[in-house]
Amino acid sequence: MVKSSMSPCGAPVLLIKKKDGVMDQLKGTFVFFKIDLRSKYYQIRVKESDISKTTFGTRYVHCECVGMSFGVTNALTMFMEFMNKIFIPFLDGFVVVFIDDILIYLGSLEEHREHLRLVLEVLREKQLYAKLCKCDFWPNEVKFIGHVISVEGISVDLTKVEMVLQWTTFEIKSFVGLTSYYRRFIEGFSKILMSLTRLTTNGQPLIWTDAYEDFFWS
Repeated sequence: MVKSSMSPCGAPVLLIKKKDGVMDQLKGTFVFFKIDLRSKYYQIRVKESDISKTTFGTRYVHCECVGMSFGVTNALTMFMEFMNKIFIPFLDGFVVVFIDDILIYLGSLEEHREHLRLVLEVLREKQLYAKLCKCDFWPNEVKFIGHVISVEGISVDLTKVEMVLQWTTFEIKSFVGLTSYYRRFIEGFSKILMSLTRLTTNGQPLIWTDAYEDFFWS
């Protein structure tokens, strides 16, 4: 039906989300390794013929990038494509990749050495370097894509909750987007947020009332 593509074109697509997705894969595991790549994009070499397209100037010198830099239009897409491609044999088995974070999740101690060895061999083969001080080996819990994963299960990252508590009422649309990420942890979330969501629609006058204030802090 479909195959991998390197086309510069791309159409939007609606993907039907499987229940809880990645998080379902992590349930029941009790051994984790988290590997963080150093300088992520910069480890990807720019094609020789395209290096000149990355030219930028400073007060003192004119430079061009030989490694893919932040801010390049397709940098994130290309990096994720590359990471998924090199780890495709292990994805959904014992590896989850999110940008430059690699999470190895295991169901038993007997598996951990072999799985870690396989991942490290891929990194060595592709000459990708990790930042040791940001890697976690055998932690009791690990933070990953906004969640805290442990033997007890999956919970909300409290640092993200602090951000929500400090949010102002002048940024309703951003607030709705952020809190929606954690809707699976909040019973009746859609009902609670319904009134605030209405304020983000086009043409809706923003008249902040006590009722909206109560919804915001509920």
